[in-house]
Amino acid sequence: MTTAHDLFLTALDVPATHPLTQGDLSLALAGAELVDLLGAEAVHLDAGDRDGDGDGDGDRIVPGLQPTTGDRLLDEAAAALRREHPYESVDDWLWRRGRGLAAAYARETRAESGPHGHRWLPTRARHAPPPDSPERRHAADRWAFREPVLVAVAAALGIPEGGVRQEDTARDLDDAVLTVVAAVHNALTELAAVRQRRRIEDDAYANIWRGA
Repeated sequence: MTTAHDLFLTALDVPATHPLTQGDLSLALAGAELVDLLGAEAVHLDAGDRDGDGDGDGDRIVPGLQPTTGDRLLDEAAAALRREHPYESVDDWLWRRGRGLAAAYARETRAESGPHGHRWLPTRARHAPPPDSPERRHAADRWAFREPVLVAVAAALGIPEGGVRQEDTARDLDDAVLTVVAAVHNALTELAAVRQRRRIEDDAYANIWRGA
């Protein structure tokens, strides 16, 4: 099982501090996939110069050999990597790979758990694979032992860390993983800001039609 699969199942079982949307989870899943590709040495991060000002401010995803991980979605992620200069930044990867990714993991989970599989998050664990399935046990074990990578990515979604302080978790992660986790936090913040702007614009538009 990959970190992304385990994150998806953890999001079903462990309530977040705020309601999760498909967009939120999709961005985090893209980050989890990238973390696993780093662990498989299928990619590494290189501090490139994203805006051409010479300060090397952009972390670029440099692909290596395309791995065969045995996981369909992670292999799909590896195949989707940009393999020519200029390599893709972590931020750009999250938005591109993350598009519709939660739905893809939902379909995968539904296929693994049969005709009564997961449809979407509001119904949570009753649509996930059975509690005694290997998939659920694997995800639950990683969460129970507060595995640092899973905890760090889940924390970006507001899923409680069970008393583990963020700084303690960070000490167990290398710089590349921390870069990805920080990018997930930033992307989620940006998505929340976009939603807020849209709400304000929609409210203003509605007020115009009401003559307010």
